[in-house]
This record gives sequence, C-alpha cells and structure tokens, in this order.
Amino acid sequence: MLSKLDDYPVHQTPEPLIHTASSDRNTYDRFWYNGHDKEGQYYFGIALCRYPNLGITDCSLSLVTEGKQYAFHASRRSSNEPSDLTVGPFQLQILEPMGKHRLVIDDNDTGIRCDLLFTPTTIPFQEQRQTTRNARHIVMDATRLDQFGQWEGAIHFDGKRLDIDARNSCGLKDRSWGIRPVGEPYTGGAPLDPRRVMHFMWLPLHWSNQCTLAGMFEYEDGYQWHSDQVILPAYNKPDLIPGMTDSGSQHWQGIVNHRLQFEPGTRFAKSGSLTMNNLHGESMEISVEPLLRHHMKGLGYQNPEWGHGRWQGELKVGAEFWKLDELDPLAFENLHVQQVVKARCGNDIGYGVLEQFHMGPYEPYGFTGYFDGYKER
Repeated sequence: MLSKLDDYPVHQTPEPLIHTASSDRNTYDRFWYNGHDKEGQYYFGIALCRYPNLGITDCSLSLVTEGKQYAFHASRRSSNEPSDLTVGPFQLQILEPMGKHRLVIDDNDTGIRCDLLFTPTTIPFQEQRQTTRNARHIVMDATRLDQFGQWEGAIHFDGKRLDIDARNSCGLKDRSWGIRPVGEPYTGGAPLDPRRVMHFMWLPLHWSNQCTLAGMFEYEDGYQWHSDQVILPAYNKPDLIPGMTDSGSQHWQGIVNHRLQFEPGTRFAKSGSLTMNNLHGESMEISVEPLLRHHMKGLGYQNPEWGHGRWQGELKVGAEFWKLDELDPLAFENLHVQQVVKARCGNDIGYGVLEQFHMGPYEPYGFTGYFDGYKER
C-alpha cells in the first residue's frame, strides 16, 4: 500500500513505507515536546505517536499551572497515510523539517484548545541508541533526537487563557522511534519474571549562550548502563542555525555523576547536582533547584486509562484534571515526573527540566522496595 512518503527517496526496505521493517507489536514512532517559562509558572508537554503494528495513533497535551494539572487526550485508528498527523481536533504541522513546528487543538468538548509555534534555537542532535532486553526478547531498542527551542502562542483551558511569550519560554523537541513497551501487556508464552527496575534521569537545560543535555539509565545498584552528554551553541534567530551540524557542538562520553536530595516520603528531587564528565578529564557541575512538578501520566506514560497505544475505538477524545497536592506521590502512575528547574553552573544560570522515573530498589538513595519514599539518613 502506497503513501505520500513513498514519493521521497527514503526507503530502507523494498516495501512501501507504510510497512515497517519489524513486525514487533511494540514498534512506535513518537513526537514529543515540552515548554515552560523561566520562573516555573507553567509547564506544558505534547505527545503524538503512531504505532504501525497496532494500527493506533494517539496524542496528548498536558499543562501544569497554579498547582493544577490539565490533560487533553485523543486516540484513533491510524490512517493509511503516515504523514497524517491529526487525531480528531489535534493537528501537528511540520512547517519546516528540523525547524518550526506548529500544534493546533481546535474547539472540542474538553474545553482545552491551543495554537502553539515551536522555533528551534539549536541544531538537532542524536542521543546514543537505547537498547535493553529481558530473558527472551528486546524490551527497548530506540533512537532519539532532541532539539532545543522556544514557544509562542496560547493555551485555553478551564475558561482561562495562558499566553506563551517566546522571550520567556524554553522548550525541547524530542523525536524517538524503534521498539518500546506499548499497548496492552503481552501475556502469551511461558511467564517471565515480572520484576522490573527502572532508574532514569534526563536534564536538558537552556543557558545564556548554549544548551546542555545530560541523561542516564542505571540499574538498582547504581551501575550506569547508558548515558548522554551534549553541549550545543544556541542561536537567537533560526536563520543563524548552521543546518544539521554545528562545529561548536560537543558530545561527551563518560559517567554522569549525581547527588540528589529527595522530598521525604517521595521519589521527587528537592535539590541536587549533576556532573557531566568527558573521558578526557573535562567536567561540568550543575546544581538544580526544582520549581514546578509535572506528572508524565498527563502525556500517557503509565496512565491507567490513556496509556500509550491502547485501543480506545475509532476515535475517542477526553480530558483529565488533578490537583498536584492531592496526588499519591508513590502510586505507580505518579512516579514518572518532569520538574521545571533553575540551574547554576559557575556564574551562569540556566533553565530546563529534570525528568525522573525511579521504579524499584535503588541503592544510591536508599530505596529498598518498589514504592517506598525517601527517608532522611
């Protein structure tokens, strides 16, 4: 079956592009964005994903402001046209590849709508491939690209309007694809060990004239099996971005050290520092001060109803609402968060997010079970 994309010289197999190279049910192709102001007054996240072997496309917009979180969700049967990036009232428009993107949510019954424009301030860059498996098969095998930028536009919610000013906004575009657990859990075959441990931290930051990203996965004993460390020049006009590569960019290789202090009874940081390290001996120590917390279930992650790749019918649109101080911080669906942070490195001040997902025992910080909170030592 042909699609519009087949008119471009981008094929990797003899098949038309609508047919994926892998028949793995967990194949996915996701757009993901975040945006926030520098003072931590608001945070929003955006997600749209196509699951080609499940025949589903879903999306979300999640907003935190004034102690409350609002989430818009939509899901539908995937179109036979992979370039169709609409789900009901939700429209993602790629105005310029690796350039400006626009998100529009038209009027709908949820009361949440928006018109937002993302403009990049750096080149895009590729993270290290992320691969892990269980006793029998691949669990995750994914490629991710990131691109820093800024936002402008407005979000309407709960009868209110939030204006997004490009002069005070920070943001990131995150594109990933490959294999990750999606859809309903697979229960076929001999039972596997259900024990899963996940410790993930991710710190993209905007500084005065550059952007940095440090990310890592660790086992329960603190062994760091994956890390990413990137330093990129930032530009105040998109026309100044030097295409797809930048001679001023740096990709470091080494361990990312971290010292976090957690809110007692939670797995959320209240302060801390992370140190980027190069194999050549260079280092960059960054302290972070969390300002605002966003729960990733608003974008489908671990969401009991709107989880990624779940069949909701031919088209379903819905919304959710939470008061942050009423959420159980140790419930499984609430563990995965992004916190807007103010950062410092020497005399420079930066703004960004600290993403954390700590599930299971974690020796470095004294977690012994799956859902125990931090205890002062």
